[in-house]
Amino acid sequence: MLKLFFYIVNILFIFFYIYPGSLLGLFFYGNLNKQPKLTNDFSFILLDISSNHIYAFLILSLLGFLNYFKSHKKIIISYFLLTSIILELMHLIIPNRSFEFEDLYGNILGVLISIIIFNLIQYAKKTIN
Repeated sequence: MLKLFFYIVNILFIFFYIYPGSLLGLFFYGNLNKQPKLTNDFSFILLDISSNHIYAFLILSLLGFLNYFKSHKKIIISYFLLTSIILELMHLIIPNRSFEFEDLYGNILGVLISIIIFNLIQYAKKTIN
């Protein structure tokens, strides 16, 4: 059941990501050009990092790791890192979307944070048992 949920979320995520405009902006604001913001973006030294993209890839990656981390660790990590890069690069050719390094950094950081969280959870489980 969790795998099916992951597949559905993954497909919806990709659809929302490559749709030419913001479906969430249309739903919440009635405007395809307006993107909802959960929180302000993060600034680190000279980098701005998209908070929405961190949250999105964090959730998606955690769902994937719950299903495949034990059996296909390298494949699932590679999948999310490549997906985070490829989906953002696609914004170079999708109408009404734009490539932004802030979003790319958020995508990658979301995946990396989920790897850290998942490894900490696995470590805690081993030390408790």
